[in-house]
Amino acid sequence: MSTNALVDRFGRRIDYLRLSVTDRCDLRCSYCMPQGFKDYEEPEDWLRFDEIVRLIALFARHGLQRVRLTGGEPLLRGRLVDLVRQIKAIPGISDLSLSTNGTHLARHAASLRAAGVDRLNVSLDTLNRERFCSITHRDALDDVLRGLRDARAAGFTRIKINMVWLAGGNNDELDAMIDFCRQQHFVLRLIETMPIGATGRASRYGSLQPHIAELRQRFHLVDGVVAGGGPARYLVDPESDFSIGFITPLSQHFCASCNRVRMTVDGTLQLCLGQEDQVAFRPLLRGGADDAELDAVLRAAIERKPERHEFNEAPGKVVRFMSMTGG
Repeated sequence: MSTNALVDRFGRRIDYLRLSVTDRCDLRCSYCMPQGFKDYEEPEDWLRFDEIVRLIALFARHGLQRVRLTGGEPLLRGRLVDLVRQIKAIPGISDLSLSTNGTHLARHAASLRAAGVDRLNVSLDTLNRERFCSITHRDALDDVLRGLRDARAAGFTRIKINMVWLAGGNNDELDAMIDFCRQQHFVLRLIETMPIGATGRASRYGSLQPHIAELRQRFHLVDGVVAGGGPARYLVDPESDFSIGFITPLSQHFCASCNRVRMTVDGTLQLCLGQEDQVAFRPLLRGGADDAELDAVLRAAIERKPERHEFNEAPGKVVRFMSMTGG
């Protein structure tokens, strides 16, 4: 391991940044953002593209390899393709991905692929139009499905479908979603709902562990690996290209191997999704800090990255909404 690498006090190497480029979203998913939420950051407080590129370049000099663009909904940020090109040109960045709700993907898929986005994660909790409207408060399922078709036509392969597991809310659709992903050659990922903000705590909780065991047996799946830098544990079908991942922050957390930090749209570095430890970089950037000062702040921040979240022990600890955090 390089002596220049970002390594926290628990020996975890940080090589993955999840970067929010906007806190706006055109959906109001019940577990993410309140329906009438309007407490957005002002655009002048968003990091400018030159500031983003400067920070990522600084991270990359310490071994950052993966960047994921998130929101809110990242495709609502103007000229996003320009930022993609600039990030892709930073030495050391080998994997650039994007998480999206898919509503604007059809319009942007080809340009994102051409600019250098390597992989896509698309949120899709249901294939039922009425239920989609109930969860997201918008009739946009057809837009998402169109976006997926156009993304595949643009050359994106192994697109990941993120399905938030809502106990008693969409668990009856698991077989339908598996069939859909098998037919379309998508990677399905099931995500346990997290108690982030009042919306997350009000959502229906459920452990995925019983379903993991059942799916393994029913579909003759085995442990496997799928490309990506995130925390999902995968089961794969050795007889086909189907794979299903599980992100289980409540029933089987993955903190010991955490390799990531998050940057909010206003330049605040969130050191743990389930804690409130953070460092504000925007005042430093706009106050004239040189690279040596930024470097010192970054290293000190990584040194105090928390050991783990406390979703089970203290579910009310994180008051910010998921949309404000950066995916």
